[in-house]
Amino acid sequence: MNTVMKEPAVPSGPIQLHPEVADAVRAGRAVVALESTILAHGLPRGDNRTIADRIEGRVRAAGAVPATIAVFDGVVRVGLTAPELDRLCGDDGIAKLSVRDVGVAVALGVTGATIASTSALADVVGVEVFATGGLGGVHRGAAESFDISADLGVLGRTPILVVCAGVKSILDVPATLEYLETLSVPVLGYRTDGFPGFFLSDSGQGVPWRVDTPLQAAAVVRARKGPWHRPRRGGAGQPVAGRPPARSGPHDRTLAHGLAVLADEGVTGNDVTPRLLEYFHSATHGESLRANVELVQANAFLAGEVAAALAGQPGADAGRQRQPSPRGRGRLR
Repeated sequence: MNTVMKEPAVPSGPIQLHPEVADAVRAGRAVVALESTILAHGLPRGDNRTIADRIEGRVRAAGAVPATIAVFDGVVRVGLTAPELDRLCGDDGIAKLSVRDVGVAVALGVTGATIASTSALADVVGVEVFATGGLGGVHRGAAESFDISADLGVLGRTPILVVCAGVKSILDVPATLEYLETLSVPVLGYRTDGFPGFFLSDSGQGVPWRVDTPLQAAAVVRARKGPWHRPRRGGAGQPVAGRPPARSGPHDRTLAHGLAVLADEGVTGNDVTPRLLEYFHSATHGESLRANVELVQANAFLAGEVAAALAGQPGADAGRQRQPSPRGRGRLR
């Protein structure tokens, strides 16, 4: 057990920590940051509240404390109470807050859900691991629109490990990987040599590095603190746990039809991803939503395992180390 005591960076004021999160950070125990946009905007009402408890439960099952992050009436909350989760999942008019929006929301007393800002806010209070579904990235046609998700810039400057299912398959995956390389963000495949594409277990792109245990992922996080690096870390792409790879034909046809719908409706900017995901949900008769929920829960569990390994405490994967696969361009031994 890691017994090093440390104070949360901002225990009160515009950032307030749930007592359980504050105690865990002080004691150096495992904590996992969770975004709130998926709950406020990404899931159907009713289901979202139940799924919120499941996601947090997966973090706990892995030996870590969940810290869902949101802004309520201008106050950043790191770790939410049950009534706060009720409000987040039930209220209309919850804003979406990227990093650029947090200061405005605090100043104006706005209530909002965090997206990329989850990473930045988690880093402020000393949380080193963040679990989400799929990252944003470079949009198709970005050469003309310049539409590149703020997620990538935040990854390039925030010292936090992001456990995710790669980037959403509706984006330009090769361009996103190129952009991450430009930002010097390391990309790790967890027990996979293929870069995940959200709904797809393998986007068709490879990963430069592979790890096969939470301890190996934690070792990368520690090594990134060395004198040869500025404190930057990237995302560990995880395939959808327990699901066979989706066939690319049906996925690609659904995507093509969805893009045509967006063009007909004139949808642009921040509205593209939610509208396209809504179309996927309808066109796949709910299968895409089920896959989304499944992968988020799997990512939350893995993030909890990595956070436990970082904290030096027994995690769910303790005692069952695996040797790295001989496949892949880079391997951690």
